[in-house]
Parts: sequence; structure tokens; C-alpha cells
Amino acid sequence: MRTRTVGEVMTRDIVQAHRETSFKDVARLLDGHRISGLPVVDDDDKVLGVISETDLIRRQASQAGQGRQHRFRMPALRRSARRAAAKARATTAEQLMSTPAITVHPQQYVADAARVMERHRVERLPVVDEEDRLIGIATRRDLLRVFLRTDDEIRREVTDEVLTHALCLPPRTVSVSVADGMVTLEGRLERRGDIPSVIRLTWRVDGVVGVVNSLAFRTDDSRPDPSR
Repeated sequence: MRTRTVGEVMTRDIVQAHRETSFKDVARLLDGHRISGLPVVDDDDKVLGVISETDLIRRQASQAGQGRQHRFRMPALRRSARRAAAKARATTAEQLMSTPAITVHPQQYVADAARVMERHRVERLPVVDEEDRLIGIATRRDLLRVFLRTDDEIRREVTDEVLTHALCLPPRTVSVSVADGMVTLEGRLERRGDIPSVIRLTWRVDGVVGVVNSLAFRTDDSRPDPSR
């Protein structure tokens, strides 16, 4: 069974900034390449942080608000507020970027990268090699490509790779149908205990958005044998 990796779907044409890249140049890069964020790297191509268009907008909004607040005595700021105040004065990528950068490696599975994105609430992940040098970018759009597979491609992989090769089930033991990524499994297995394995491996196939279990069984091996 083949599961796609980050290296297969990542974008290799990287738009990046360096520590000293100016605020305006960062804005030009985002606008010119029609992207919503980019990594900041050092002279050795190691990722220092990430800048999103949200960072730029917050900087401009904070800067505009400072002019109205300078007349009042400000209380001691929390750490997060101090970071926001520093970004409001940012003039370079190093001052503007969010750190630490959340990165992934090209050999990681797409599903794992998606979980990292969701956990950290980020829109893109710099992809780094064994020496932590930048080699690509994985965006939400890149990861979603696995769901563009046709229903027929998904059905063939479930039948050939999961049922036949991984589980060694006889042909036509399980009938597989797929509609809009939703897989329906029908048939009768020898043992009840085999059903969870079929469902688990089917879920791992790229492009599957759901599994409907309509499998039956001949022997309930979850119960103790009364003859023993």
C-alpha cells in the first residue's frame, strides 16, 4: 500500500526572505508571488522563522494604534503583548517573523504533516533535510492534493494493496465501492477480528474521506471458545 509523503507534494520553488530583508520587500515578495507567507532563512539556508501576511497586517494595525496611545501611561505588558509591540516596530524580516518555525521532513507522511498543521494552527510548513536546510514548502493546498484522486484509483488501491497484498484475502471476499472518496466495504470475512484491520488500512489509503463498514463474519473470535 502506497502512502504519499511530504516530499512528493511539497512546492520546490521556494520564495524566502533573509534576516535583513526589509518589511516592504517582504510585502513585495508576498504580493508578487501571490502567496500568503514565506520562511526566513540564514546564510546556510536553515530556517529561522516564518512570516505570514497576517504578521504584516498586525504590524500595520499596531503601528496605527500606537499614535493614539502615546498620550496615556501604559501598564506593564505581558510577554505576548511585548512581542506584539516589538512587531509593531519591525522593519526587517528577522524582527517580523514568528519563531520557532514549525518544520517537517520530506519523508513524513502527508497525514502526519496535516496533523502538525492543525495542532499548531499554521498554513504552511517549511520542509527541511537531515541538516535542517530548507528544501521546500508544504502548504494546505499541497497536502489537499491527495484528495483529488479519482474514486476508481482509490477503489483499485483498496482492492489490490489492502485486501489482496496486505491482508491476503481471497478475491471477491470483500466488495469495494467508492463515491466521492467515501469507501463502502461489503462481504463476509472468516473472523470478526479481521474487520478492524480492513477498516484501519482502508483509512490509510490516500484520498479516502470516510469508510462505511458493511462487513459480516463467519466466526466470532472475540468470544472465548466454550469447548476449551
